[in-house]
Amino acid sequence: MPRSRSVRTPAAWLLLALASGLAPPAAPGQEAAPAGGNRLGRETSPYLLLHADDPVDWLPWGPEAFARAKAEDRPIFLSIGYRACYWCHVMQRECFRDPEIARALNAGFVCIKVDREERPDVDEVYMAALQAFSSGGWPMSMFLLPDGRPFYGGTYYPARGKAGFTGFDVVLAGILKSWRDERPEMERAAAGLTEIVRRKLGDGRPGRRAPLPTTLAAEGLAGLAERFDPEYGGFGYNRENPRRPKFPEPANLAFLLDRHARAPAERPGRDDPLAMALTTLDQMARGGIRDQLGGGYHRYATDRFWGSPHFEKMLYDNAQLAAVHLRAFELTGDPRWKAEAESTFAFVARSLTTPEGAFASSIDAETEAGEGAYYIWTRAEARKILGDDPDADAFLQVVGLKREPNLEGGRYVLTEPRPRAEQAEAMGMSVEDLARKLEGPRARLLAARERRPAPPCDDKVLAAWNGLMIAAYAEGYRVLKDEAYLRAAEKAADFVLEKLRDPSGRLLRSYRAGAAHLPGYLEDYAFLVHGLLRLHEAGRDPRRLEQARTLADRMIADFADERDGGFFFTADDHETLLARSKDPFDDALPAANAVAARALLALDRATGEARYRELAGKTLEAFSGFLAQDPASMPTMLTALQEFRDLPPPPPGDPR
Repeated sequence: MPRSRSVRTPAAWLLLALASGLAPPAAPGQEAAPAGGNRLGRETSPYLLLHADDPVDWLPWGPEAFARAKAEDRPIFLSIGYRACYWCHVMQRECFRDPEIARALNAGFVCIKVDREERPDVDEVYMAALQAFSSGGWPMSMFLLPDGRPFYGGTYYPARGKAGFTGFDVVLAGILKSWRDERPEMERAAAGLTEIVRRKLGDGRPGRRAPLPTTLAAEGLAGLAERFDPEYGGFGYNRENPRRPKFPEPANLAFLLDRHARAPAERPGRDDPLAMALTTLDQMARGGIRDQLGGGYHRYATDRFWGSPHFEKMLYDNAQLAAVHLRAFELTGDPRWKAEAESTFAFVARSLTTPEGAFASSIDAETEAGEGAYYIWTRAEARKILGDDPDADAFLQVVGLKREPNLEGGRYVLTEPRPRAEQAEAMGMSVEDLARKLEGPRARLLAARERRPAPPCDDKVLAAWNGLMIAAYAEGYRVLKDEAYLRAAEKAADFVLEKLRDPSGRLLRSYRAGAAHLPGYLEDYAFLVHGLLRLHEAGRDPRRLEQARTLADRMIADFADERDGGFFFTADDHETLLARSKDPFDDALPAANAVAARALLALDRATGEARYRELAGKTLEAFSGFLAQDPASMPTMLTALQEFRDLPPPPPGDPR
């Protein structure tokens, strides 16, 4: 997400160049992309195909682009985004469809477009560079030397300057001036940024080792409590920056629920893990971040109160949140969380399941009517659709349509401003009776909404994200005994194992339009192994355990760091980038190293093979320094550490 800011630069040479405001020179014969579109038309990624008709002469990431940049001695403009990214669409409309901007890019640069969901390795490397002098976000706009080293970057730029933003025309002019006149300074900036990237991502070097005391989980809990918003839930609220967005952060919630299950009376009061988790789940479930008609969750909220969402919907969020809601139901018996998981599963079945039974990646935030237009209502529109429905008034009351609008122009994002129990009491009925009363109006509004132009779906199938959804559906069957959930998990697992593997059995990252491509990353293996193990636990099919073990063995062979422990994000024979990372930190996705460690421990429990426990232990040791420094940033690794300690000691004479 872009931040309003002036351009910040890593070197004085670029600041001076930008201030000059020179127009980029045009080169004869390079004023537009080739007739019939650019090279992205050969790709399968919906995000790349979205840019196939831009007048920019885009190339996909690969040797051809770098060879051209070297041969023509031109800098590279690297643009990274994803299909559901709203601001990526804005920059496309404002810049990449602008004839003058396209002419400047084609004349002065070799232009590369990357789908970050297909190439998370490329995204990670250049995001690390961008964050050296910016807050980061997407669209990511990076400028590289012909050998791929970054020297400058930003996120969203308008074509021409406006309040808070430097125009892209000025940025391009400054960089081209410096390319002509200040090349040594650019080389020094690139060398400095490359070193920052390698230090930040580790470049395969071992981190500092530290003891792993039994107090680490409690320290992680205390760290999350410090970041917790006690009024509205969630983490990272800053009173000095109250407009900071809020993300669901399901890895934090899963850890809190696990902590409660292990020690329910450990931290009563404000730091109670169950209270923190349930407060967050309650506020999210009643907020605009949740789709109150269709179920499922948007990617993040733009405010502290979870009220105004950024409207894209991601498979990985909904997979993780469904699993969290199921765990909350198991621990509390509150049927609300059962209903929440069921609502998310219904959304995924309706909107993110492909005809073959796999799971699509995301749904856009916008239609031609604008961002969020599919989800937004006016009071008059809702009243007209509900007509003389006797339950209309109750519904309008519960979802906030009798309050002042929460968006400009008299429009509403549907929320539940008051807890359901309070609403039921005010209406003189039980919570269960109120829930039944709301179903008819909700179904009528949902049916009306589905007649609107729907936001586009990115229907590519990613192995990693499907692994998370397979795990969630498997948990749904284990907890709720709904055969439909088991069938959904089985069908998706069969699809991924059949379609997203090469002839040698190695995983491929992405599938769409009948073809799979790109070698899988650590998260593809770890998340799919996790999903298969959950499926085995739920359905007791021995095939799933064998499939999980086969993939885990391949993961060990291709990704394990035999010297220092843990797993690299890319395989041993993967394309060489500026750095080869081993990231242990949770973000929107759980850390792949942590999920790998948990999967290995599950395999040890299921098979009794000592090597899996040993590798999990080495992974925990590899990241012990990071755990000691900031355990709250690694909740999934903390859970793996707890599970490692749960294992019974090996019997005498056992090589373990």
